[in-house]
Amino acid sequence: MVWKYLHTFCRFLTSIAIRLTSKTINNTSKLVIIMKNGQAGHVDSFEDSTYHFPAIRGIQAGKEYYITMFPLKSIVQLFSFDDSDLPPKMRAQRTLNHARIPVIANYLVSNPKDYVLSSITASVDSEVQFVPIGQRGNESKIGKLIVPMAAKIVVNDGQHRKAAIEAALRSRPELGLDTISVVLFMDSGLKRCQQMFADLNKHAVPPTKSLGILYDNRDPFSQLVLSLLETVPIFDGLTEFEKTTISNRSVKMFTLSSIYQATEALLGKCPDLETNFDNYMNIASEYWNEVYQNVPEWQWVVDKRVTTAELRKEYIHAHGVALHALGRVGHALIEQYPDVWREKLPQLQKINWSRENTRVWEGRAMVGGRINKSQANLALTSSIVKIFLGLQLTPDELTAEKRLLKAIEGPVYDRD
Repeated sequence: MVWKYLHTFCRFLTSIAIRLTSKTINNTSKLVIIMKNGQAGHVDSFEDSTYHFPAIRGIQAGKEYYITMFPLKSIVQLFSFDDSDLPPKMRAQRTLNHARIPVIANYLVSNPKDYVLSSITASVDSEVQFVPIGQRGNESKIGKLIVPMAAKIVVNDGQHRKAAIEAALRSRPELGLDTISVVLFMDSGLKRCQQMFADLNKHAVPPTKSLGILYDNRDPFSQLVLSLLETVPIFDGLTEFEKTTISNRSVKMFTLSSIYQATEALLGKCPDLETNFDNYMNIASEYWNEVYQNVPEWQWVVDKRVTTAELRKEYIHAHGVALHALGRVGHALIEQYPDVWREKLPQLQKINWSRENTRVWEGRAMVGGRINKSQANLALTSSIVKIFLGLQLTPDELTAEKRLLKAIEGPVYDRD
């Protein structure tokens, strides 16, 4: 029975959504059809003109709300009132991050046949009318929502999507006939709007960086890293795919996001990645395998002579900061010694990676004995590994080294 009504509603949407929206945006009738005792009749409009939208009616916390869909071109027109009408405190919460808008807009423009936009949530400051297609059961929940044109519609969740849609339509106006679902809450005087905005954003949890890489089929670099995992023993079967941090007891060695960042640092910018995928793949695979061969403790993990938890407790190179640093070092190594870079990597075996070697790692990979991956610590960790391999430091690295080494007494370069 439910599927019957859903099918009816889909046919209802298909037949009238675009037609009604286009009609009412341009010149809406001044009459509203409502239901009285199961009979349709005509009454005077509660505003000079109205919008008519197909909708499903629901209940949350004892209050009605409606799910409808809007053509993208209508989103720009219907959600365009001046936010200066809002109280200052509410405006402060709704400040747009303008850097996000072109990113979302470019996503829409670049994937016109394969994009996904989640629902926009908005509040309507007005009385509305809902006209169901029937009076019994599910028929009473499906119908037409009639909203005055003078109503204020405030976006509670989706401000950046709305702004990005507007930007994308300037490049691809044909997207204007695509639709997006909108959840509308009735909020006379916009009294609940501010709290709704806070509630919706307070409980939003973005996916982890690792999951984003795992599921991103459009990003060729994500695909490269995922392919890389199977070719490097310390990554194969030892990668954490869901989280961006590894718990003390985890059997995994590195997170997917750490491997991604380290490999990105290794390869640098790859504008021709799609056409030279195999070449970049070979470089990354060969480099990480060479590093693996020159870090004995990594081999212990693969051979199950020690656990990853034991390695994390004792060694710096079992943490993401060291992996990322090795990626940066690899980029400089291949750049400075393109023909003999492999011959330099055995020097890694001379590094004392122990966390007890505070003369080397305190202030670099550690602060107060705890692993730290700030940009400054990452840079200092990278520079000390470069020194071991005999690589040139950049002027910034030299300056940072001089500052740090003033506080270090005695030799720091012996593994034993």
